[in-house]
Amino acid sequence: MKQALVFAALLLTLLFPIVASAQDSAFPVTIENCGFEATFSAPPESAVTMNQGATEVMLALALEDQMTGTAYLDDAILPPFLDAYEMIPVLSDSYPSQEVLYGADPDFVYGSYSSAFGEAAAGPREQLAELGIGSYVSPVACADRSLRPEIATMDDVYGEVRDIGAIFGVADRAEELIAELQAELDDISAVLEDAEETVSLFWFDSGGDDVYAGACCGAPGMIMDLLAVENIFEDAEGSWATVSWEEVVARDADAIVIVNADWDTAESKIETLTTNPAYADMSAVQSENWVQIDFSYTTPNIRNVAAIRIIAEFLYPELFAEQADSDD
Repeated sequence: MKQALVFAALLLTLLFPIVASAQDSAFPVTIENCGFEATFSAPPESAVTMNQGATEVMLALALEDQMTGTAYLDDAILPPFLDAYEMIPVLSDSYPSQEVLYGADPDFVYGSYSSAFGEAAAGPREQLAELGIGSYVSPVACADRSLRPEIATMDDVYGEVRDIGAIFGVADRAEELIAELQAELDDISAVLEDAEETVSLFWFDSGGDDVYAGACCGAPGMIMDLLAVENIFEDAEGSWATVSWEEVVARDADAIVIVNADWDTAESKIETLTTNPAYADMSAVQSENWVQIDFSYTTPNIRNVAAIRIIAEFLYPELFAEQADSDD
């Protein structure tokens, strides 16, 4: 996929040479995460990651030697991480059972979603702690929704990277990654300052009789805010919102971000848009003005900056062409 190649190039620039080094954080380290406090007296040595976002944070911080297993990818692993990823046992295509997980003898379990700690997966974090297994879940996905940030921001992504850096004793590497991602974001934002028009966007995650759309307060809303575009469902609460096709048609976005996922492909969504006469008069449909993006870019994680560039270059190709010319 083009998105993976774009982000691969970015990460090759950002992450290398980020190489294994001596511990740069003091221990013990105490982390409060989603209302759960844990103290680490030393870096974990046999971590298991339970979702793609978690896996790629670990690999971005060059922690593959401290991973004893991984599970549950939504998309292909990013190319710069592939060699390291292929050295790590894949415990399951989805969530491993507790029997399989315990068989990997982990001392740390890291999930991007609270479902990673369900009874059908790793089990409750309290249960893991009783077994001497540390844990972490992305703060934007706390099981207790009241503990989640009201609006997702890149600071939430950076905070997660810092927490993992502290837990594994690689705080310097975490700060390097954060600084490089922020520099890339600043570079994109500087180009977008020259945009003369505000584009309206419909973030199309999935749809049948109703539509699952990017709303105000999750990764899609954050990405659209950083793009300085108009999110046509900015008034919808939550990360995602179920809306009607009538609302989508009435709000008539200039462009559409189409999420590609194995369980609901971009191709099937494009077919829906182009074969139903009820949607034929939508501006973006008439002009075929849409961009595809893989699902793994659409939840808060280190891919979000690349998602912003992919969409920005699609919406304002002339501005980024000028940037490329000026850089030559």
